[in-house]
Amino acid sequence: MTLNFLIAPDFAPERFAGWHMLNTTLQRRSGIGLHLLTPVSAHEQTQWLDAGKADLVYANPFDAADMIRTQGFIPFARPAKRYDEMVIATGAESGLTCVEDLKPGCRIALTENRDVKLIGLRLLEPADLAEASIRWVPVESYQAAARLVIKGEVEASFFLADAFASLTRMTRSQLRVLVESAISDISHVVLAHPRVADQLPAIQEALLGMGQSPGDSDVLDALGLPSGFEPMTQEEAEFMIDLMDTLLD
Repeated sequence: MTLNFLIAPDFAPERFAGWHMLNTTLQRRSGIGLHLLTPVSAHEQTQWLDAGKADLVYANPFDAADMIRTQGFIPFARPAKRYDEMVIATGAESGLTCVEDLKPGCRIALTENRDVKLIGLRLLEPADLAEASIRWVPVESYQAAARLVIKGEVEASFFLADAFASLTRMTRSQLRVLVESAISDISHVVLAHPRVADQLPAIQEALLGMGQSPGDSDVLDALGLPSGFEPMTQEEAEFMIDLMDTLLD
């Protein structure tokens, strides 16, 4: 039996090979067949999840919260020492220097990542900006968000911090960071559907063991997760979800 391993579509394009390397390593060490699913958008991810095609999921925290509470997915791991922080950036030539410079009616580009939007709205509170007072400009990728703000077609863009750091040096030189979050309690989560609970121990052992064998560092560096993965309990996942609920209030 082969399990489908779905990866959230918010990783940087250069990490694509790393996920395939990890998938191959996990198959070899767990003895379980894994088929990697890499949706190109949040919409495609939702389609696959709704169709019940995902047995394992590397999910952003917002989606993970829904899957845990409404679909019974089991949290069992998360990236070690890597949290989901976000950046609000403007163009280097925009004249804006802080979030308070953003005014009602401003245009902000963002992807479909709801956790990034959730944190971003909190960071905009010093500017007295509510969701309804912003002209949202949806984009398919963080690269597109960067292009819009550099061209001056939006006043600011929301980025997952890791995605911002993965932009080219040339691109980052044309951007100015207005603010970066420092929550340190919200992260992506690796989940398993209850139907594969009996195979979970072998998969968890293989995943948490990454970093202990020769060559593992190459895989983890390709993923942008040099510290590998650490266990995540149901209790820890519930704490993270409660924190996100607090951010929503």
